Formats: sequence, structure tokens, C-alpha cells
Amino acid sequence: MPIPNTPPTKVQNIEINADNDGQRIDNFLMSKLKGLPKSRIYKILRSGEVRVNKGRIKPSHRIVIGDIVRIPPVRITESKHPDIPDRFFDEINNSILFENDDVFIINKPAGLAVHAGSNIAFGVIDILRAERFKDQFIELVHRLDRQTSGCLVLAKSRKALTQLNALFNSNKEIKKQYLTLTKGNWTESENRIDAPLSKNEIKGGERMVTVNANGKTAVSLFKPVEQFNDCSLVEVTLLTGRTHQIRVHAASENHHVAGDEKYGDKNFNKRIKGLGLGRMFLHARHLSFNLNGPIQVTAPLEAPLKNIIETLRNNE
Repeated sequence: MPIPNTPPTKVQNIEINADNDGQRIDNFLMSKLKGLPKSRIYKILRSGEVRVNKGRIKPSHRIVIGDIVRIPPVRITESKHPDIPDRFFDEINNSILFENDDVFIINKPAGLAVHAGSNIAFGVIDILRAERFKDQFIELVHRLDRQTSGCLVLAKSRKALTQLNALFNSNKEIKKQYLTLTKGNWTESENRIDAPLSKNEIKGGERMVTVNANGKTAVSLFKPVEQFNDCSLVEVTLLTGRTHQIRVHAASENHHVAGDEKYGDKNFNKRIKGLGLGRMFLHARHLSFNLNGPIQVTAPLEAPLKNIIETLRNNE
């Protein structure tokens, strides 16, 4: 609810530049009117208070370079930014793998979400916007699960975001490799799992991703790189990019990911936890693609993952 004494903003007439070229008008307004509820944004769009080149537009309208967008006066509730401890700024600054004019890539720490959400006060994008990119464009290109570490890509311009989204959505001109520890030993040197996945199926009151013949195409290549008594260190190459793809594909072959509380094996998790693993063993290790030139990054394993591998070797 608006703060009663908050004065309304002034009318804004904004000329669109390359950073917002091709963006939907509703998303553009959300970026300019932070703190204003989405319902209010759609209301001023429907009422015609927002104009592009003096004409009414729909929420799906895409703005282009040179357009003049009129934003009416609105009252915006001042939202309190989350209090982010200094250690998170240091952690992100120490995790940078690559940066140029278009791209910002970090080795995301496990346990840190990519953005704020239910019961999550802040994530990577919030930390970056609060300090390093306070007055600059920065957007997530893709997601990593909270407990997954490794290569996370962000775009530094609207144009780069559009190009990177196309790359990630096609999965044809990008190489994504993960490292994971899974239950049991794989019998083949290369295991191709081609199993469609369906999102948001309810099991036990929880939303799950499941293998489903009517789901979306999902293909993963699992290559064991080291085998232990009851588990394997595996390199996984993703040929598609579905939610929880590695975790669900591994579980479908009874090779559950170590530490996975959602799709994992409870007894296996208990055994691995007893050896010192306090997180899910899933790491986005390598990423390569071409965006105005070749870009390749490799994210080193965090100490807890290195330690569990050494422990398993010593127990052989």
C-alpha cells in the first residue's frame, strides 16, 4: 500500500537506447518503477497513461531505439533493501571468472541463491545491484540451484542479454559441463540419457520434475571419471537445459546425486554426509560459447567438494 505522504513522481519522457532495444514495455516499466506493484503497472498500461511515441500500447509491445516512452506520475512505496553482510560482497568479488563489456561470469558459491525469493532475502543479482552494478545494467542469463556451485553468467547490456538468451535456449552453440558425485558405479564409459522431463508434478505435496513421455526433450551425457566403492565422480554434458535435468536424469538410472534432498537416495546421502559432505555435490565446472569472440571459463571446485573426493580416495 502506498505511503500516504509520499509525493508522486514527475512525468518522465524517456528516449530508448540500445540497452532497452527490443524489451517489452511492461518489463521496461518494472525496471524504471521499482517498488510499484505489477498490478499498478498493468493498470496504467491499460488506461493509456503510458504512451510510446504518443500512442497507446499493449503490455506485450516491444520498444525500439529512438522510441519516446511517457511514464505518468505515480506514488512509489519505498522498499527497504535487504541488509546484506559485507562478506557476501567479498565472496562475489573473489569469485569472478571472466568479465568484458558484455558478460560477467562468476563461480557461484553453493548455498547462495541467484535471486531473492520465498524466505530468501537476497541472492547473487541483489548483491551485485547493491554494490558493483548499482547504477549499471546487470541481469541473470540463466539459473543455478541454490546448492549448485559453479559458472553463472550475467549480461551487462540488454543487447547481450538477448544474444545470450538465444544461445542458452538453443543449446547448440554452447557447451555446458558439470561435475557431480553419484550413487553406485556406472557400467558404461559414456551414458546418454534421453528422457523427456515434465515440471510441476505434485508428489507428496511438493512440486517435482519427473521423467514423462509427454514432457520436454531432455538429453544428458554422463561420463564417469573416477569410480569408488559405492559412488562415482561423473562429468555431465548437457545437450538441453531443463530444470533439475541432471538430478532427475541421474535419479532415473538409480545413480542419485550425492546430497540431493529432493530427488536423492536417503541412505546414500546419510553415508556421504558421514564422510563430511554437507551440501549437494553438483558443480557447473565448464562453460564455452561465442559472443563477439570465443569465451571459455572453468570454475574450480570448492574446498568441501575437493575434500570429499580425497576422503573417498583414501577410503578405497
